[in-house]
Formats: sequence, structure tokens, C-alpha cells
Amino acid sequence: MFNLSAKFLEYLNKTPQKDFLVFYGKDSEKITYSYNEVLTRVIKVAIWLEEQGVKRGDRIVTAMCNQPEQVIIYLAAWAKGVCVVPVNMSEDDNRIGYIIEHSRAKVVFVQDSYLETIKQITGRIDRLPLLFRVGECDQSIFQQPSDLGNDPIESIIDSSDEDEALIVYTSGTTGNPKGVILQQKHLVKDAEAIAECNHIDFSTKLMCVLPIHHVNGIIVTIVTSFTSGSTLILNERFSVREFWRRASIEKANIISLVPTLLEYLMEANEDISKYDLRSLRHVICGAGPLLVDTVMAFENKFNIPVIHAYGLSETTCFATFLPTDLPHEERKYWLTHFGYPSIGVPIKYNELSIIDVTGNEVGEGIRGEIIIRGETVMKEYDRSPEANASVFRLGNGRFCTGDEGFYQYDERGRKYFFITGRIKELIIRAGVNIAPVEIDEVICKYSKVRYALSFPFDHKYYGEEIAAYVIPKVGMEVTENEVLEHCRQHLPFSKQPKVIIFGNAVPYTSTGKPKRLELKKKLKEQLTVYRDIQFKEGN
Repeated sequence: MFNLSAKFLEYLNKTPQKDFLVFYGKDSEKITYSYNEVLTRVIKVAIWLEEQGVKRGDRIVTAMCNQPEQVIIYLAAWAKGVCVVPVNMSEDDNRIGYIIEHSRAKVVFVQDSYLETIKQITGRIDRLPLLFRVGECDQSIFQQPSDLGNDPIESIIDSSDEDEALIVYTSGTTGNPKGVILQQKHLVKDAEAIAECNHIDFSTKLMCVLPIHHVNGIIVTIVTSFTSGSTLILNERFSVREFWRRASIEKANIISLVPTLLEYLMEANEDISKYDLRSLRHVICGAGPLLVDTVMAFENKFNIPVIHAYGLSETTCFATFLPTDLPHEERKYWLTHFGYPSIGVPIKYNELSIIDVTGNEVGEGIRGEIIIRGETVMKEYDRSPEANASVFRLGNGRFCTGDEGFYQYDERGRKYFFITGRIKELIIRAGVNIAPVEIDEVICKYSKVRYALSFPFDHKYYGEEIAAYVIPKVGMEVTENEVLEHCRQHLPFSKQPKVIIFGNAVPYTSTGKPKRLELKKKLKEQLTVYRDIQFKEGN
């Protein structure tokens, strides 16, 4: 059985006093909940949902930041076979309104600080859902009940493998977002595979600093912790100042991060020798482009292994992992030797391949589109027949990711995969595809550069030419000529940026992905003056 009902019943009987959730809120206040304390609250919320007429197959929205109540709402919904639609409150109001209306949610659980915003948004849509305020005023359903009543637990907790569990709306840069439908079997199988890859069991402590409105935070830490019987250390938000201290105090074993946070931790330059981090086995890193320099600098500075992984919302979460049992030199080889850190090998339940533009599989070392087939691939996009036809165009359950990559064999015949970037983000200069991540990596090696993001602009002679958005390191001044000269020394002319634009704001999504296409669109008009210039080598 690949649903969550059996786990609820098992933990109520087997591990009632074990810590499940340790929460750090603002001002570093700490609250700890046992499995029993969480699950009895889950049952109470499940009963409340039933009283409101929320039935199996219905949908609810959460408009919250990381909170214990959000974890309880998720688990209560899944106990009833109800589908959760998390909302990222950093999105614009129109997109939030679209998600609430398109999902046909019956209830919106909204945190105090977002209440007025949600009221204004829902006031403009035709189908008004019930708003439930999660805060100081409406906490009764989240209090641990002294008596759950006479109804047998089995009559309250009832879900199936096929029940829709999660709809995550993709954050595309244009048009309306698409709702990725994930079933309970997808969540449980991906969590099981993640646990197996990372040796997560009853004794493991997982720390979450990522937002739990995204699949990384939801699956890696909440679902994997729950299905493996381990302990979840949930932070309301990521804090550079508190990160290492909390990992030390809680004896965290594994922490899931994104490349952005690796950079922030290195930039903070904290001396971690004062902390006892012997329990910290490794950090998982995915959800955005990881540069070779970034991963090696982090490992060299903190002496903590980085396990690179890859996946999408459409594949529930992670579909590959770099094996955790590789000897140091072999792991370093796969992280550095091919110009991109390897995303590792497919997890169980999944298989990956690389195809060319004709749909045929390609050989070792040849770039093409990454294709994933397996039991963690989404059911479909909600009411999006054209999008579904596009991503499943190859048939036989093969999902076309839109990511470019390649693979290399190891000595055991295993395929180690690599991602070079989004196909839609490729720079096509004079008919030749150029991966912008290659250019980013070179620019970031310059001693005065903190961050770089390369992208194309329209060009008369080559169709597209290359620009780069660059953020200098704090306290350093850098000129365009300096950056261009650095690129001349390390890149062929065809891959060199021809224009440098400086800025001070990192264009990331809330989950650490660079907004490359959005940046290209934003700077398009500014770059039109370079459209007719014939850039020449050496100038």
C-alpha cells in the first residue's frame, strides 16, 4: 500500500511519544511535538474538515509560511483523501487568485499576516471558498484534544493510493501557472526512495529551512520524515545566523538546501568550529543550477559533503541522487570532472534517458532532452490538455522535462546524469546551442564577482548574442572591461558575453531558481542598442 492511512494508524500505536516535529519560529522560540501530539491534532482537523463538508477528492488551499499548523493541515487532508494546494504568498495577487479559483478549493487556510490580502483576492473571484484564519484567534482545532470521541479512528482516517494529494502550481514566467497533480502513491514512493538513497530511518533527524509550499520542503522533509518515522526539525524561515547553531543543537543528520543557500552560508563566513556538527552526515542540494565552483568551495570550507540531486514538481520531487556511499575521490570526480556537478543516478521507481530532437535516445556524452519515466511522475496537469499532450508527447508515460543534459557511464555500467540547463534558456548563437550555466560558472570564478547570470539578446548578425547580469562582491568595485577580459581568457569568442549589466539584487524565485527568462525580458529594451553591433574577437 502506497498511501498514508496505514502510517497514521501505525504511529498512533507504535511510536506515540517519539518526537516528530521540532519547530523554530520567529525570535528562535522552540516547540516540540511528539507523534501522538501531532496525530491527535491531525484527527481533530480531519473531523473538522468533514464537518465543513470537505470530502474525499475535494481540495483545500494553504496560504501560510512554515508553521506546525501547516504540517498538521497537510497530514489531516491526506488522512481524509483530500488534496492540498499550497500557495506561495510571495507571488503576485493575480496569480494567487488564479490558483485559488482554478483549483476549486473549498477551504483556504490563511495565516494571520496574510488574511487581509487573501480577503481582497478572494473577494474578486466568482466562487468564494471558506476562509479559515490560522492564528491567535482560531487555534481551537489545532489544540490537542483530551478525547477524540467514540468514533473508531479507522472511520476518520481513510485514504487510498490513487487519491490526489498535492497540486503544486508551476511558477512559469508567462501565462497562467499549471497545476501539477500528485497522488498519494507519488508522495509515498518518492519519499521511500529518498529515504533509501540517504539512509533515512527511525533514528534520523531531518532539518528543513526551505518553504513547505514547495515540493522540496514538502516531500524531502515532511513526507520523508513521516513515512520513515524520523524527526523533522522545521524552521519558520532560513537564517544564516542560526543555521549552524540549530543544526548543532538538534544534532541534525541531513539538511535539504538549494544552491542559493550554499552561497549565502559561504558569504556569511561563519567559523563553525565552535559547533558540534559530527551528526551532520551531508546536505542535499537541488532545485536550481549548482556550479562546480560552488559545491567544491562549500565542501572545502565546511568539510560537509554535498549530495547533488535532481527532480521537478512533475516528478514529485527528486528523481536522481548522487550516491551517498561513494569514496571521497570518486564523488569529487563526478562533481568536477565533466564541467557540471553530476545529478547522480535514477532513484528506484524511475528511469531516465536522453533524447535528440527527433525523439531518439542518444549515446554517452551527447546532449539532449532529459526524459523521465516511472512511478513518481505526476498524474497530469490539472485541466491542461495541450500542456499534457506536449510533455507526454513520446507516449508510454515518458515525461519530457524541458531540461538539457547528458550521461556518462561509471566502471559498474551505471549511467551518471548531468543537467546543463533549461532547453528554453539555451542561447542559440549562429545556430549553435550554448548552455548559459557554462558562462555563469566562468564569470563567478572572477575574484570580484558574487553572482552572474548570462542570457541572450536579439542580434542582427547571429540571431542571439550573449549578455551577463553581474553582482559584484560586497565592498568591491568591478568594471565591464574587467569582466569581459576575464571571459576572454577562459571562454572561446562564441561563448563570451558581449555586454555586462551590473546590479545588486539576486533574481531568484523563492525556491532558489534563477529567473533567467524573466531577466531577459526585463532587460530586452535596454539591450536593443546592441542589436546591430558586429562584435569582433579581440575587441
